[in-house]
Amino acid sequence: MASYDRLYVAYLYYFNDLRDYFECHEVMEELWLEEGRSPLYQGLLQIAVGLYHHANGNVSGSIKLFSAGLEKLAPYPGDSLGIDLNKLIQDSELYLSKLVRFADEPFAPYDLDIQILDLELEDLLAEIRLDPPQQEEEA
Repeated sequence: MASYDRLYVAYLYYFNDLRDYFECHEVMEELWLEEGRSPLYQGLLQIAVGLYHHANGNVSGSIKLFSAGLEKLAPYPGDSLGIDLNKLIQDSELYLSKLVRFADEPFAPYDLDIQILDLELEDLLAEIRLDPPQQEEEA
């Protein structure tokens, strides 16, 4: 029934609901490897990791990841994968422009939102909220 991979839905859940950008990386990397290393998935992964790095004080790492992610996302249609990719790109470009000026104009990390366009995807997110994925326990 679902035309969206469960890992993609989990990525969106971790990104928008939990703001757990490390876990975004984990699930999207798994999907990226399973799906043949799509640049679209990799770009989404890199945006999340860019947010993660900034939150952990690694501004240069954040700049690198946002830059790489934006480069990978640029060729795709604005409504790819049932999300408003254009808005995510614009929000990420603004974030990156602030990071580049960070030494002169520091700012606290803040969250980005991925706007869902597809009702089916929104329904899948509602389902995952009712039965959240189990994160792997740290050893």
